[in-house]
Amino acid sequence: MDKMMHLAAQYLAAAGISFVDKKADDSHTNLGWSTDKQRLETHPLSREGDVLALNYNTFSLEWNSPKNKASFALDGKTHQQALEWLTNSANTFLGKTYTYDFHYELPYSIDDSYTFKLDVAKLKELADLRTLTQSGIEKTLEVNGLESDIRIWPHHFDSGAYVIISDDLSIGFGLAVPDTMINEHYFYISGYKGHNGLDTSKFDSLSLGEWKNDGFKGAVLPATKIDKEQVVQFFTEAINTYKK
Repeated sequence: MDKMMHLAAQYLAAAGISFVDKKADDSHTNLGWSTDKQRLETHPLSREGDVLALNYNTFSLEWNSPKNKASFALDGKTHQQALEWLTNSANTFLGKTYTYDFHYELPYSIDDSYTFKLDVAKLKELADLRTLTQSGIEKTLEVNGLESDIRIWPHHFDSGAYVIISDDLSIGFGLAVPDTMINEHYFYISGYKGHNGLDTSKFDSLSLGEWKNDGFKGAVLPATKIDKEQVVQFFTEAINTYKK
């Protein structure tokens, strides 16, 4: 389901690319997580507030606006069928053309015959993890007096916040999907001066997680069996270390 939801999220990213004014930092492609509705959501796609969503509870694509509501259940459907629904919906609701085309490469490929298959337990686990991340980042921002949007970037499929502490320090933190560094979802935090990652080799050890300094410069914490308080503790302790 990890790979499947990453691929399904690209339908939303493509809508952002197709219909949202382009931003230099690519933020027109990123997504929000609705804790209440348990779904990924695009930026508004029109002045009327049309939003395309990927609902984890129902494993479906949803088109929502004040006037329009439609859904497409993904279970058992092919990539080609999903594209047909999206193309027709965009034409019906926006009078515009939906284009499934990207300026970045994904770690996975998809073809017309790719078929979506639901794993209820795994999808619930992924939804709970996004909600934990959302609430953990919100609380971290609150207790540290910081402000940031919390967005999911479709390329890497990470949930993240980014704060500027001073002219010499900015910090990004959030949740990453399994990769070559850690073979499970994990929380991460990294500090930067400009575009350069800050050296962590002389930092004191963390009570949760560990510092990395080879390639990725920052701290990581595997997400398995981690609760909200531990998420906030990990992020806050690392933030305070960067501030020293």
